[in-house]
Amino acid sequence: MNAERQLAALLEAAGPGVAAGLARMEARLEEIAAGDGEALAAHARRMVAAGGKRLRPLLVLLAAGPDDPPTAAVAAAVAVELLHTATLVHDDVLDRAPLRRGRPTVFATAGPHAATATGDLLFARAFAELAGTGSAGAVEALSAASTALARGELLQRADAWDAEVAVDRYVERCGLKTGSLFAAAARLGALLGDGGGDPDGLAAFGDHVGVAFQILDDVLDVSGPVERTGKHRGTDLLDGTVTLPLILARARDPALAALDLRAEVRDAAAAEAVCDRIAATGALDAARAAALERVAAAKALLPAATGGDWQLGVLDAVADSVVARYS
Repeated sequence: MNAERQLAALLEAAGPGVAAGLARMEARLEEIAAGDGEALAAHARRMVAAGGKRLRPLLVLLAAGPDDPPTAAVAAAVAVELLHTATLVHDDVLDRAPLRRGRPTVFATAGPHAATATGDLLFARAFAELAGTGSAGAVEALSAASTALARGELLQRADAWDAEVAVDRYVERCGLKTGSLFAAAARLGALLGDGGGDPDGLAAFGDHVGVAFQILDDVLDVSGPVERTGKHRGTDLLDGTVTLPLILARARDPALAALDLRAEVRDAAAAEAVCDRIAATGALDAARAAALERVAAAKALLPAATGGDWQLGVLDAVADSVVARYS
């Protein structure tokens, strides 16, 4: 199921209040992207308009409750999406990525300096937006997620090209790079909305969902295809990023265990050939199973963490949507 259909299904389940909140968020994103000078605004607007799944801001609004959300909760949704987009722009600089969401990156169209400045702008505006809520707890939650994101990026860089990356280390990295912002999104909605959910319990739910999301995204990097992912198969391999499918495949195939990524995977054709070898080991099914365990753990938290049947139902659907994207 593509991102647009997933979003439509979730909004239909959530009801008109959440849809109205998401529309307010989109309008504010456009306003912010257009507000910092013509040169930066053009890049920021293109990144914001590229859309994506919007799962993180939607998680804020669902944790905030079924009604048209308070202004503070919408601001938190805006801040989460701005921060997420900033990290994507910066990642594209580090990875020298030509495509993002099927479109040319800021790095590809304007160079590393413009891309870095655009990411910095979006990052700064995220915190300015959240500071306007007057909630120190909210700023603290997003700051903690930002710190985790940076730590996760450093871990990923330290692990580049390393054949000995362990599963536990990989999962830790997923929690830092992806789970942390999902967790912050759920916590922010609980703090700033009227949903009645437990901030800690919803944050734990978000963390599990985020880790599952990242595992499945790494599976998709191996399985493709490009028209679905917006990038060539094996992009992680070319970047030296060791993910769960490769870790599991190395344990099953001695030839893959001996593979020197830096020396042997130098172009897209070589990366796709390794992807085929990974798939042949059955590692993709094992990685999907690990993601499904995380989804199940997330859903098990909901009865105690949510503020009622509506919230339990829609967050259960969020967890299912993470799996549906990869089916």
